Amino acid sequence: MATEPIAVNTGPLILLDKAGALDVIAFLDFQFVCPPAVRVEINAGTAKGYPAINPPWLLVVALKNPVSLMAQATLDLGEAEVIQLALENGYKYVCLDDLRGRRIAQAAGLRVTGALGLLALAKSKGVIPAIKPYTDRLLQAGAWYSPQLIKRVLEGVNE
Repeated sequence: MATEPIAVNTGPLILLDKAGALDVIAFLDFQFVCPPAVRVEINAGTAKGYPAINPPWLLVVALKNPVSLMAQATLDLGEAEVIQLALENGYKYVCLDDLRGRRIAQAAGLRVTGALGLLALAKSKGVIPAIKPYTDRLLQAGAWYSPQLIKRVLEGVNE
């Protein structure tokens, strides 16, 4: 049962879809939410011919206030809205893969994970037996992760 909200950005959703893992993370103890900009980015990708990403467990939550100009100048709109959504609603967690967004979210006191972190959590919870097949699919699909990061993640889950 989803207990903890996590605001998720476009990038991790696309990567999880490429890995064939969207159905996997639905079993984690999170209520996945995204701000409107993330839904707009995903829909724009679909309109350009990319696969539709519309999991039934992803809830779009409106922001209470517009994103600041400073945030828009520093981050892309989806990342800025993800961080703001979490802060406005008292969420502890965000799911971001971009390093700049991750650092800003951490500086704001948020707990940050990404697509690989969700896969590692899925393994630790027994949802999947291994994450290497997912990381292999990500790399085959053109996702870029440093070999050192992949190695650390796999070692962290005893693979």
